[in-house]
Amino acid sequence: MDKLEGDYMVQPVVKALQVLDYVARQGHMVTLTEIVHELKLPKTTVFRYLQTLSATGFLAHDVWHDRYGVGANFRELARVDNDLSGLRELAQPEMRQLVATFNETVNLAILDDSDIVYIDMLEPARPLRASARIGLRHPAHSTSLGKAMLAFLPEVVDRLPGGELEQMTIKTLTEVSKLRRQAEDVRRRGYAVEVGENEDGLMCIGVPILDRAGHPVAAMSMSAPERRMRPERTSEAAEALKVAASRISQQLAA
Repeated sequence: MDKLEGDYMVQPVVKALQVLDYVARQGHMVTLTEIVHELKLPKTTVFRYLQTLSATGFLAHDVWHDRYGVGANFRELARVDNDLSGLRELAQPEMRQLVATFNETVNLAILDDSDIVYIDMLEPARPLRASARIGLRHPAHSTSLGKAMLAFLPEVVDRLPGGELEQMTIKTLTEVSKLRRQAEDVRRRGYAVEVGENEDGLMCIGVPILDRAGHPVAAMSMSAPERRMRPERTSEAAEALKVAASRISQQLAA
């Protein structure tokens, strides 16, 4: 791990990550002495980091041999990253084709609790005033991406907090009962539309990407200024998105 500097760096965290990084790169379990010798850190400091990382599941401690290796949580993060990389690899050709056809932004996102997280995004040459960026989170109920996935996860909709949902704009749908009714329409037609619910003046059309069990593993959307999306263009984009998502789903199932 490269040396890091900066006023906002938390040095104990940096050192703990150095320990994690060293153990993960060895490919076999290692001892406290080996880590101390390699990283040139105090033995008591390394011991505390190892105990903390083991307690949180990022490392595993073989008590009998007193050795440390990667833990279940570390492996799960690696699996998730691998899955997301595979999903992006399958989706990108379809996303590029959609951008080329419609000259609008195409997004890819996953659901995390009651939020969506953008994991990929392709933008056309012309500018688009949008706040979304890779890694950014938005409430699922205010986005077409989220609505497309929630429509196939009624149990998640039922777990949404009572009362009004977070309002992103004056147009945001904030009542869970209305979101449930909207989800039925999304399931029937296969895509979701939101106009100015997440960002003023912006329209998005979202479709789910389903696994072989019909579970939404992700969603893909097209974003454009509302003024550019006439009814016929919206219909064309929705159908193109559905076809693209279906092809991605088939490849995932394969």
